Amino acid sequence: MKKNYFVGIDVSKQTIDVAFIIQEDQQKTQPCWKIFDNNEYGFCQMKTWLQNSDVPFTADTLFVIENTGLYHRLLVKFCNKYQLQLCIENGAQVKWSLGIARGKSDKVDSRRLAVYAVRFADRLKPSSVLHEGIQAIKDLITLRNRHIVQMSSLQTHLKELKVTTDLKAVKELIKIHAPLIKAMKGVIKKAETAIIKKIEANELTRKQYMLLLSIPCIGPVTASYLIACTNAFTTCSSGKQLACYCGVVPFEYQSGISIKGKHHVHKMANKNLKALLHLCAMSSIKYVAELRNYFNRKVKEGKNKMSIINAIRNKLALRAFSVIKNDKPFVENMCRAS
Repeated sequence: MKKNYFVGIDVSKQTIDVAFIIQEDQQKTQPCWKIFDNNEYGFCQMKTWLQNSDVPFTADTLFVIENTGLYHRLLVKFCNKYQLQLCIENGAQVKWSLGIARGKSDKVDSRRLAVYAVRFADRLKPSSVLHEGIQAIKDLITLRNRHIVQMSSLQTHLKELKVTTDLKAVKELIKIHAPLIKAMKGVIKKAETAIIKKIEANELTRKQYMLLLSIPCIGPVTASYLIACTNAFTTCSSGKQLACYCGVVPFEYQSGISIKGKHHVHKMANKNLKALLHLCAMSSIKYVAELRNYFNRKVKEGKNKMSIINAIRNKLALRAFSVIKNDKPFVENMCRAS
């Protein structure tokens, strides 16, 4: 009889909690658990423990972890080296699938991940390996975003002080902060340059980058963000899926005969990407004749302006996926007004 093997791993900063379940002819063993260090030595110990427990450390075993950002990077690299089936799941997806659950610990979470793997084995898909340089691009984007937020916070604070504080004191504060703000601008500029270099260093990302730039009003920042967040467009299988990830798809809100709300977008989305698409949409309304005419026509029809802008954001997301899928630059189907 064929045996199926499922391993749930709860990853924290310093340790990993590992639990496995063996299934044979619809009969499942109780989860077995052990804790290891979150480093190369700990992973080797985990490998030995699983093999000694008759769990093959091969693609025949399904491994499931939650996305923990930085903490699971070493583990993912180790699993990819052995070409394992590793599924990196959203924590909310795992939590909601388990129903009502009380209590929480790393040990319990690892067991719940193993149970989750057994229950949804037919739906789970191994996470795709990051393309070369994508992780570095993501880190550079994060660095850029953090410095933009910090610089914006400083500049806003100084502007507010002009209203409430003596002008002479404010000038002194501005003078003190000037070198810091200048340094932050320099870091942001260097990060943007490094992002472009990383993209151009790989043939696939360079080609995708140029295709995205062919879409009017999608600039270097949005293009690089789209490539990084979608792992070079391997995590989204359709334009609608990408638009949903960006948070620009309206969903129905209705139940029975009493609740009949308007369609609205869901808050569970990549907010940074949504903000970038919003800026692109605003530029499109101003500079792209086709979308400007679309916006004006819908306004005359009495549509809400934000709903129209969201529709344009949706169009841009669909266009981004389309140029990548068809491997062709964007071509406007409407002549610009003379």
